[in-house]
Amino acid sequence: MLFFTQCFGAVLDLIHLRFQHYKAKRVFSAAGQLVCVVNPTHSLKYAPTRCAAAQTSVEQGILPPCHHHEAVHDPQLVPCTCPLFSCPWEGHLEVVVSHLRQTHRINILQGAEIVFLATDMHLPAPTDWIIMHSCLGHQFLLVLRKQEKYEGHPQFFATMMLIGTPTQADNFTYRLELNRNQRRLKWEATPRSVLECVDSVISDGDCLVLNTSLAQLFSDNGSLAIGIAITTSKVHTTEAEM
Repeated sequence: MLFFTQCFGAVLDLIHLRFQHYKAKRVFSAAGQLVCVVNPTHSLKYAPTRCAAAQTSVEQGILPPCHHHEAVHDPQLVPCTCPLFSCPWEGHLEVVVSHLRQTHRINILQGAEIVFLATDMHLPAPTDWIIMHSCLGHQFLLVLRKQEKYEGHPQFFATMMLIGTPTQADNFTYRLELNRNQRRLKWEATPRSVLECVDSVISDGDCLVLNTSLAQLFSDNGSLAIGIAITTSKVHTTEAEM
């Protein structure tokens, strides 16, 4: 009986996971799209990344003190691009992907079109849902963040960052689409480079922004399915339509 109970529990877990995938695929017309279930990364103490802190200092006119005994910083080094972590790592763009996968255990999914299924949308801010997307010979970082820009009013911000230079990012167009209950919301824009920092993109509002009530319209039992498509394009447009 104990053996049967354990096996039955494992089968139920598998059925539940398959059901989540089915619900996400059912929302979108393309049944062949890959579905990735993404669990949230929650932090009780939100620490801004070093690149965001440095940008704030520059905007306020506060320059770091110059000490002749300090080593000169290599401008080609990139700080860790993983949100919600005050990670001291830095390295070249070529090793950013391996760092994110090995240190922060971020999954990577391949395909021109995928479905990003974020679970547990009810968790308090700040919370991130992160995945890497390999497409067209490049790697992209998709970040969905729940954050309070105004106290007591959490919002959801979704953006796509290219793990590459701004010049390379200009060659692509990404589309985020939500589709549920005869409602459709689409955001299309040029991805930003990870060199520009996720925090600054969210602060500028250059991304898909959802308030809590709007996110609930498109969520299903606390999960939010976002269709992602990446194309190569020289024509860049930014639009949000509903």
